[in-house]
Amino acid sequence: MTIIAELKNVTKVYGNKTVLDDVNLQISEGEIIALLGPNGSGKTTILRILAFLDNPTNGEVKFQGETVDFGKTEKTRMQSTLVFQKTTLFDTSVYNNVAYGLKIRKMTKIERDEEVKNALRLVKLEGFENHPAKNLSGGEQQRVAIARALVLKTKLLLLDEPTANLDPKNASIVEEVIATVNKEFGTTVVMATHNMFQAKSLPQRLALMKDGRIVEIGASAEIFRRLSRNLASFGATENAFTGISTITTDGTALIDIGNGIRLEATENKSGEITAFVSPEDIVLSKKHLESSARNSYNGKIVEVQDLGSLVKLKVDVGRPFIVQITKRSFEEMELNLGSEVILTFKASSVQII
Repeated sequence: MTIIAELKNVTKVYGNKTVLDDVNLQISEGEIIALLGPNGSGKTTILRILAFLDNPTNGEVKFQGETVDFGKTEKTRMQSTLVFQKTTLFDTSVYNNVAYGLKIRKMTKIERDEEVKNALRLVKLEGFENHPAKNLSGGEQQRVAIARALVLKTKLLLLDEPTANLDPKNASIVEEVIATVNKEFGTTVVMATHNMFQAKSLPQRLALMKDGRIVEIGASAEIFRRLSRNLASFGATENAFTGISTITTDGTALIDIGNGIRLEATENKSGEITAFVSPEDIVLSKKHLESSARNSYNGKIVEVQDLGSLVKLKVDVGRPFIVQITKRSFEEMELNLGSEVILTFKASSVQII
């Protein structure tokens, strides 16, 4: 398979801090590869180097077989685009935001109109061309930022925590877009994440990062199978629980995570495991819901974090769970620190590694 980009013995130092330490990475054309690691592990720095926004302190970067001269990256930058975790849009219409790069590239108005229309359809924002971009929700703004990158049709699409702090609907759309552009257009995608669920489901390959180094790299399924007990240290630790799993008579797994809390999961793995529940998959209510969901627990809100359009809560049900809901829901339910609530989630939302 053709290697589109390569880092060879790359080190990056900011002041006295080494953020990348002798990193070697080959990226194959047409693949999705995820960089999985905790905050500060060097994921974003790799993306910035691949976007030719930062140069390495030492080492070599190759793109399409040629060594990159970081003093002359104007043409090379046209082949790589980075969508940052914190979206910054221009204070103008959605159309003008998405078309900005095309205008710089001297594309005609007729061509721009068609490309913008197609990109917005892909991110499920068709008809939003004339909307003020700044008036959109955080998730919609992230989708505009991705559309702005897609219209450029670069060789490399780089995504820094593409669904961080998004609500479930927007996160699902973004993940669908990533899979679609890779499958249908052959776009090479490099994404940084600390989301275990994305790392398991989206990429073909996975690079585990810690302290500025790539400590493991390989097929995602193989890494999850071989290193299951150690993976929690590389990804988000929110709602990560170790426990003992037993198989029930109907084939589901019942996982004892301590303090009298047991999780039911559809994956039928037994023995000592690590289970994850995405904060976005948990339904929070004040009363018991009529639902087919197999997991339901009474608890109390012990922490509240304002994320703008979203609110992140820590709920103690005997074990602490992180839940993410919209600010509107938080206000409508009149929730506060100390509120008694009920957490509900499906067995299929419990991921076992």
